[in-house]
Amino acid sequence: MKLLILTQKIDANDDLLGFFHAWTAEFAKQCEKVTVIALGVGKYDLPSNVKIFSLGKNELKIENCKLKIIKKFIYLINFYKHAWQERSNYDAVLVHMNAEYVILGGPLWRALGKKVGLWYVHKQTGLKLKLTVALTDVIFTTSPASFRLASPKIKIVGHGIDIPKFAHIFRVQEDGVFRIICVGRISEIKNQRLLIEAADILVNKKGIKNIKIDLAGGPVYERDIAYQHKAAQLAEERGLSDFVNFMGSVPYRGIANIYARADLSINLSPTGGMDKVVLESMVAGLPVIVSNKAFIFLRALSKNFVLEEADAAELADKIVALMNLSQEERAKLIAQSREVVSRDHNLVKLVNRIVEELTR
Repeated sequence: MKLLILTQKIDANDDLLGFFHAWTAEFAKQCEKVTVIALGVGKYDLPSNVKIFSLGKNELKIENCKLKIIKKFIYLINFYKHAWQERSNYDAVLVHMNAEYVILGGPLWRALGKKVGLWYVHKQTGLKLKLTVALTDVIFTTSPASFRLASPKIKIVGHGIDIPKFAHIFRVQEDGVFRIICVGRISEIKNQRLLIEAADILVNKKGIKNIKIDLAGGPVYERDIAYQHKAAQLAEERGLSDFVNFMGSVPYRGIANIYARADLSINLSPTGGMDKVVLESMVAGLPVIVSNKAFIFLRALSKNFVLEEADAAELADKIVALMNLSQEERAKLIAQSREVVSRDHNLVKLVNRIVEELTR
């Protein structure tokens, strides 16, 4: 099969979207030809059967608000130019997350007889997504909670984790220090503040001083910058500056090193799309704590893996419980976690399933 992929960015070093570089490489293994149209393009090293086109985000440096409409118009022209000129080089289309590409290209692809698939993992719905459903042939998502519209087009296929990348990392741990990581954009929806409140309980009320918390990620939007400022201020007010570290953005190529230094991974995003960070952490050999009920399967591994409420006291208690695991208990949990992710959220299996669906 020859495949066209629409995505936001191709950049192996990007902190948020760098994972899609590995996805593209896997599609190249399973497809005759892969054509990618991305809003922005950075560093990449992909097989010879992959062709990359940029809509121009990296090239166009228009910052004047009045001229931004011109930039979007250029993106639109480039989108239709590449989709039309490459029409003989793809049999099917996969849109990654950005539903607007389906709305823009759907009528053209239907006219050309191209099958259209959408990968979507998010709690957000709305009119745009409803229109997208009408224009797609198949919708891929990780769990029922990750796509909240009803449609017979939905295929629950799990996530796509690069198992070898994280299963064989060399672990580096500090003696006597229990290191907690929280990986992801600093923002209100990621709820890093709750982790700081739990740290306050651990350090100042329970007297646990041998913990370090690394917040690996940076703000993206103006509101995120304000949220980070308030979170850092809270940590300082509670006397936690020596325990909470705002690391800033980490290039995706370096994220395995972050997992290698940690003892526990915490993700406090609300119920919705499955955050791949949780699954990567599990493969990397870390117990996890989540608040996202889309990870319902984690309850079967440990009652301490899923928060019942967004409550700092409960989070602190679960952290203590996982800190106190024996070596045997921890090893058993890690082995079971890796097995679940390898079976249900394996990148190779995911790409195979998508290709099979798009060729039917």
